[in-house]
Amino acid sequence: MPRVDLVVVAAYMLLLLSVGVRFRRGQTTTGSYFVANRSIPGWAAGISLLATIITSVTFIAFPGAAYAGNWNLLVPGIVLLVVLAAIGPFIVPFFRHVVSMSAYEYFEQRFGPGVRMYASFAFAAGHFAKMGFVFYLLALSLAGITGLSVAPLLIALGVVAIAYTFIGGLRAVIWTDVVQGFLLWTGIAVTLAALLLSSHVHAADLLQRIAAYHKTSLGSFRFNLAQPTVWTLALYGFFFYLQKYTADQTVVQRYLAARTDREALRGAVLGGVLCLPVWTAFMLIGSLLWAFYALSGIALPASIARADQVFPWFIVTELPAGAGGLILAALCGAAMSMLASDLNCLALVLVEDFYGHFFPRHTDAQRLRFGKAAVVLCGLLAITVALALTHTHALALALYYTATAIVAGGLAGLFLLAFLAPRAGVHAAIAGIAANLVFTAYASSTLNGGKLLNLGRYNYPWHEYTIGAIGNLLLLAVGLAAAAIFPARKVASAHTLWNWLLHRRQSHLSAIHLGETP
Repeated sequence: MPRVDLVVVAAYMLLLLSVGVRFRRGQTTTGSYFVANRSIPGWAAGISLLATIITSVTFIAFPGAAYAGNWNLLVPGIVLLVVLAAIGPFIVPFFRHVVSMSAYEYFEQRFGPGVRMYASFAFAAGHFAKMGFVFYLLALSLAGITGLSVAPLLIALGVVAIAYTFIGGLRAVIWTDVVQGFLLWTGIAVTLAALLLSSHVHAADLLQRIAAYHKTSLGSFRFNLAQPTVWTLALYGFFFYLQKYTADQTVVQRYLAARTDREALRGAVLGGVLCLPVWTAFMLIGSLLWAFYALSGIALPASIARADQVFPWFIVTELPAGAGGLILAALCGAAMSMLASDLNCLALVLVEDFYGHFFPRHTDAQRLRFGKAAVVLCGLLAITVALALTHTHALALALYYTATAIVAGGLAGLFLLAFLAPRAGVHAAIAGIAANLVFTAYASSTLNGGKLLNLGRYNYPWHEYTIGAIGNLLLLAVGLAAAAIFPARKVASAHTLWNWLLHRRQSHLSAIHLGETP
C-alpha cells in the first residue's frame, strides 16, 4: 500500500482513541458510563445506530455476496423498514419508561430473575459470535491489502477497540459513531466514483452487463423454505430485526441514551431508514466489481479464492493513493463502531443482569469497576472467536446469517409472549424456552442432510436461515398454550401492550383536557 494510505488509517485510529480520552471525564457512575445519563440528541443516537448495524460484515461481505450471486441477501434489510414501522411507535417509549439500563429488566418484571438471566445469556452468546465475525472480516481484509498476517492484525485491532471503549463509555462510543457515519458515506461515494468513472471500462457497459445477467435480482419468489428464496430471507429478516429492536441491548441502549421519548423514536427511525441505502450501495459495489473484472480484461490473481476478497483487492490496485486509505479508515471505523458498542453493552448486561443480582449490596462505584473489567474480558473473548474463524473458508455473510439464525435464543418470541399475553407467567415462559432450545438443537444438528446427526427423513428439511424464525414462533405458541392451561396467579397487565395503549390513551385525553382548561 502507498504510505499515505497507511497514514490516513493510522490517523483515524488515533482520532477514535482521542474521542475516548475526550470523554473519560465524567465516567464516574454506571448511568454515565452505560447510558450517557440520557443526554444524547436523537439525531446522534440515530447515526450511532446506523454505525452500529453497518459493520465490516456489510463492508466486505455484502459486496462479496453480490459479486458471487445477486442481491438476495438484501431482502432482510428491506424487511427492517416493515418491522420498524410496525413496532417503533410502541416499543421505543415503552422501554424508556419500563427499564432503567438493561433491556432484560423487562423479562424479570414479567417472568422473574431466572428468565432475565437466560435472556441476557442468549444475547451475550449471539453477540460474542457477531463480534468474532467483525474482527475476523476486518483482519482478513486488511491482511489481503497490507500483506500482514491475520492473527497479529486481529490482536492489534482488538486492543484498539478495547482501549477506547474502556476509556470513554457510551458517550464516546456514540460520538465516534457519528464521525464514522459521515466517513462511511464518503467511502461509498469514492468507491462508486472509481468504478463508474474508470478508464478501463465505460459506466454504461458496466450497468448493461449487470442488467443483462440479472445481478440485481432479489432471487426466486417461489415459496420454498428449503432454499434461500425471497420468502426465506424475508422470514429470517422479520424475526432478526424484531429481536434486534425489542430484545437487543445495543439498540435499546440507544433508546435509553436519548434525551426524550420523541428524540429516541426519531433516532430509531433515522438509524433504520439510513441502513437500507447503505446496504444497497454495497450490493451495487459488488455487482459493479463483477462487471468490471469481466469487461476490463484485468485478471484477478490466483490468491483471490473467495468473493469476499475482491473488494479489498480493488482498493489496493485501482484506487489512487489517499482514496484507498480513506476507504480502509471507513472499514476499520465500521468495525470499531460496532465492536465498541457491543463491548459497552455486554459489560452493562454483566453488571446489571448478573453482578447486580448476585451482589446487590455492592456500591455503584464497585459496579462501575466491574463493568470496565468486563469490557476488557469481552474484548479478549471476541478476539478468541475471531482467531477460531480464521480456519473456515465459507462466504462470511452466509456464515454470519446462519450463526445469527441459530444462536438467537428465541428472544423475539419471548418478548412477544411477555408483551402480548397478560396471563403468561414464569411457567409459560419456561415451557416456551424449553421448546425453543429443543427445536434449535434438533434443527441445527440435522440440517443440510444431517451432517452432525442423520435422522434420515426426519432431518430438518428447511434452510438454516429459518431456524431462528421457527424457534421464535414455537416459543410463542408453546408459551401461549401453557398460559392457557396454567395461567399466572396474578394477571400481569402492568407491562403489556394493552396496558401501555390504555395509558397512552388516558395521557392523550388528559392533555386535551388540560389544553381546554383556562
